Amino acid sequence: MPYSIIQIEVTQPLPTVSVSETDTGIALILRRKDKPIGFLMQALPAKSVLTPEDLAELIAKEVGKKLLEESLREELITPASLTDFPSLTVAICTKDRTDNLARCLQSLLNLQTPASKLEILVVDNAPSDERTKELVASLPGVRYVREVKPGLDFARNCALQSATGELLAFVDDDVVVDRKWLDGLMEAWGENPDAAAFTGLVLPYELATDAQILFEQKGGFRRGFEKIRYGQVLPGNSLHPCGAGIFGAGCNMAFRRDILLKIGGFDDALDTGAPLPGGGDLDIFYRVIRAGYPLVYEPQYLVFHQHRREYEKLRRQYWTWGLGFMAFVVKSYQSDPPQRSQLRRLIWWWLKDQLKQFRDSLSGRHVLPPTMILAEFWGGVVGFFGEYPRSLKRIEQIRRQFS
Repeated sequence: MPYSIIQIEVTQPLPTVSVSETDTGIALILRRKDKPIGFLMQALPAKSVLTPEDLAELIAKEVGKKLLEESLREELITPASLTDFPSLTVAICTKDRTDNLARCLQSLLNLQTPASKLEILVVDNAPSDERTKELVASLPGVRYVREVKPGLDFARNCALQSATGELLAFVDDDVVVDRKWLDGLMEAWGENPDAAAFTGLVLPYELATDAQILFEQKGGFRRGFEKIRYGQVLPGNSLHPCGAGIFGAGCNMAFRRDILLKIGGFDDALDTGAPLPGGGDLDIFYRVIRAGYPLVYEPQYLVFHQHRREYEKLRRQYWTWGLGFMAFVVKSYQSDPPQRSQLRRLIWWWLKDQLKQFRDSLSGRHVLPPTMILAEFWGGVVGFFGEYPRSLKRIEQIRRQFS
């Protein structure tokens, strides 16, 4: 049941959109003067036709207020200076996925940027062959390093040590960066030169399978189309900054490199691969805030992510989210005693939220089936009962093995 993904520039005459005979819906990425301002999905019968008037009605309902806000912002706010944008390293940590990596690298190489300002670094994590190395050797302007210790945060820390840029951005190998990606990061930096971390919008690369559509109907990786500056206090959120999932996604994030080094880099015992494939991004976002630095979410800093195509892989993803989240919470409870009361409240909130989602799913009032919600819940239970200490032991064995 594929959905076509169509980009609409709302300042231009709206097109007529036809749904092909093989599609069952559409997804619209709405842009104003090339900046992303909205996303909507709608199931439609095959061969349906949306006239410009139909599109105008949909767009007005979805982003009418946003269009007014953007017009006012353009009139009233002077753009930030971008002349002092620092040097940037973009790191892609990868393992045995050369097709994905080639697509990601091409999207970065297509960016129009002074070569002296941008370094592209591929970290090949415990590869089983030389394909990634050979791919990078064929591309001018891309640097290759190998991290033999298996685990995403080992690879991220290798990038941290190897990078030359003052800013260090991470993108996953299964994303494609938007043509405005770098502009978005530069704008976020210009408006927030004191920030230590930046995250951005993540939209779907494709909606070709039931699993991909289901994931995006639940919200995907989206965090909205408004700029957000997170500091030490978040009004209306008593759990801040412990609920670190609100800050963004690890597939599209950037940091001041000196701050990452100062706070000790990534925790190797999170995002370790199959045993614990998550938690590292939550942990680093949380630690940046706890160290006293702002974190900024910028929607123009946009990537397109290829979601899991298979239903079973999506179910496992929800399981890993629960596992990684609770491993992060347990680790933070041990390492950050002043936050323990908030972390206890976070655990209680998570349990109540999972139970509510399960009840809603059973009664047909939730987009996800009960199996998906149970998968995340069970992952959280496993994570709570000792997964982080178990991971610490596994990581020590890996360090000894490769020392």
